[in-house]
Amino acid sequence: MAANPTEYFNELPGKVNKDKIKGMNAVYQWDITGDTGGKWQVILKDDNLTIAPGVAAAPNITLTLEVQNFMDLVTGKLNGQMAFLTGKLKVQGDMTLAMKLQSIIG
Repeated sequence: MAANPTEYFNELPGKVNKDKIKGMNAVYQWDITGDTGGKWQVILKDDNLTIAPGVAAAPNITLTLEVQNFMDLVTGKLNGQMAFLTGKLKVQGDMTLAMKLQSIIG
């Protein structure tokens, strides 16, 4: 299990279930605040998932949260909907992509 966001994003392409991203064409921008945070692009295109560091020019959705909340989200300790409703997760852009998030990153 990843100890921080960098490790998580490095491991994600090898862990994602291809069936869950089939037919998706989107760029998720992750802005993770805190000491071990950073900015990553999760690019879903042609049934593949790739990760790029930094800020996407035109993301379909931007997700912003603190590093501990991110780690809790990806390990299942924090529910995405509850994180959003309580202000721990801020979402800008296509909300339908946010709804698909749990099945992709879980």
